[in-house]
Amino acid sequence: MKLIVGLGNPGPEYAFTPHNAGFLAVDRIAEICDTQFANRRGRALTVRTRLAGHDVLLAKPETFMNLSGLSVAALLNELELGVEDLIVLYDELAIPLGTLRIRERGSAGGHNGVKSISGVLGTEEWLRVRIGVGKPPLETGREVKAGGTSYLLAPMRKTELAVLDEVLDQAVRAVEAVLTKGVSAAMNEFNRKVEPEN
Repeated sequence: MKLIVGLGNPGPEYAFTPHNAGFLAVDRIAEICDTQFANRRGRALTVRTRLAGHDVLLAKPETFMNLSGLSVAALLNELELGVEDLIVLYDELAIPLGTLRIRERGSAGGHNGVKSISGVLGTEEWLRVRIGVGKPPLETGREVKAGGTSYLLAPMRKTELAVLDEVLDQAVRAVEAVLTKGVSAAMNEFNRKVEPEN
């Protein structure tokens, strides 16, 4: 079994903010699997289902972003799984909206949910699907600073949500590719996007 965790903050006021891209991604997986989050375990909303022929537990921690690690550790412990069975989906400011990246390990880069997971698990060696929520560069090539926390916790505009909607489908395919083809093949498929020229 694989544990697939989406990061976000509970509560309707956070539902469509950039910081909740992880929640939205596992919601999309549940939708595709024709199921919904109806259980609580390990301080998370959960649902057990099958994705791409594999048993998975989808989870949305209810601990708030900064304490995500407590929920992830509790679930891994309860399910008797190791970090190699964990896939975490979350928002990434350093990646432009409309793109995603799969990584096998890495530092938190200022992301408190990631910091919490690595801190509690005692390792940065866990698989993550990073969903871009950063602002695309201006036509001049100059980067737009997203504004950090205030941007991440503010509701997204309709145009941004439309772009994110397409990426959520990509995120589902990325997770399916990890499950069926392995991490390396999935990274080759989803990380090779050509960067726009300045």
